Amino acid sequence: MAGHVFGRSAAQMPTAVAGAGCYIIDADGKRYLDGSGGAAVSCLGHDHPAVRAALHAQIDKIAFAHTGFFTSEPAEVLCDALIAAAPKGIEKVYLLSGGSESVEAALKLARQFFLETGEPRRHRVIARRQSYHGNTLGALAAGGNAWRREKYAPLLVETSHIDPCYAYRHQAVGESDAAYGRRAADALRTEIERLGPETVMAFIAEPVVGATAGAVPPAPGYFERIREICDEYGVLLILDEVMCGMGRTGTLFACEQDGISPDIVTIAKGLGAGYAPIGAMLASGRIYDAIAQGSGSFQHGHTYHGHPLAAAAAGAVVETLRAPGTMAQVRAKGATLQSRLEAALGQHSHVGDIRGRGLFRGIELVEDRDSKRPLDPARKVSARIKAAAMARGLICYPGSGTIDGKHGDHILLAPPFIIEDKQIDALVHMLAGAIDDAMAVTEA
Repeated sequence: MAGHVFGRSAAQMPTAVAGAGCYIIDADGKRYLDGSGGAAVSCLGHDHPAVRAALHAQIDKIAFAHTGFFTSEPAEVLCDALIAAAPKGIEKVYLLSGGSESVEAALKLARQFFLETGEPRRHRVIARRQSYHGNTLGALAAGGNAWRREKYAPLLVETSHIDPCYAYRHQAVGESDAAYGRRAADALRTEIERLGPETVMAFIAEPVVGATAGAVPPAPGYFERIREICDEYGVLLILDEVMCGMGRTGTLFACEQDGISPDIVTIAKGLGAGYAPIGAMLASGRIYDAIAQGSGSFQHGHTYHGHPLAAAAAGAVVETLRAPGTMAQVRAKGATLQSRLEAALGQHSHVGDIRGRGLFRGIELVEDRDSKRPLDPARKVSARIKAAAMARGLICYPGSGTIDGKHGDHILLAPPFIIEDKQIDALVHMLAGAIDDAMAVTEA
């Protein structure tokens, strides 16, 4: 008999009852290798002792104190640790309860910044097609995924969307990586000019695009040029690292690899590693000072933001991620995963591209490798791969609508940073089998 949980869909899910390292165990005792960290969340696996100990210790002190009245020691320690490792110029942390909240706060902060600094006409946001920035209305409006936006379009604030930096689909034949990166970035300049620079407040982008496109990395020089354009027009650069940050791509902040600093950066998912719901918006000192020396307060807040238990968990996570050798291990394991995927699937007739950074990898599926023609959406290949993988004991994160919100299929992989080589081999073996299982059904 069905229970009373309003789930994501009407489908009946197995009940998770335990976690052990890279595995989730259901009520029937079946073990699932967590090849995607849920949604790139469980970066330290499912029973990390330091994080569990931090939660146990904090619950014996205080669980909740409203941020309208108090700060807390775990929040202070966490924010200090994040700023110690943050991109240059980032000086303050606003703790929240997840990624969507973090992006929502970033957009509101950008607007208030320009009100405080005497530019009230700046209100427009520019983002990229096939981006995903969250499911609250402001974050959803910024996102560029047509399928996610469709039902709620009448409720969404108007946002401009330019083409993503997506070399597999948009780089011209014979065009160098650097030339493509600059061309893709210059689309932002064109859109700012079209809208009127005096009306544009922010450009938001994922350094490595996650759920909606499958670990798409930027072309060389792309974000350096984006930073130049934002500076030229006085537009704030918001980097959404909710999925790709906190070590997922091999550096604590993904943008480190692109050599730039944003004005605002959002993090979540790996920040709490699944042990507590937490996110954060980090802002530059310039933005914070404009508020502090102006009206004196950011007109925003949530009941549970800065929750001491969540901050304690995240503090233990960040301490672990910043430990010597952790990021080097992510990069090494990521290279191993990439090489194993290429060996198993690089010549597969329905695999068009294998991409990503660190332990954040995407596989784009196609009908035809030479033409890059996508699979027929009616075949629902992504959903079938998810089901086939679960049947084999693998959790992966397939997605559809990769190209334009309707066409295209991909698989996203984001295993825990503690994954061992033999588990990488098992992941790839099960994934290759699941792809073949799904394709066999749809081709029958």
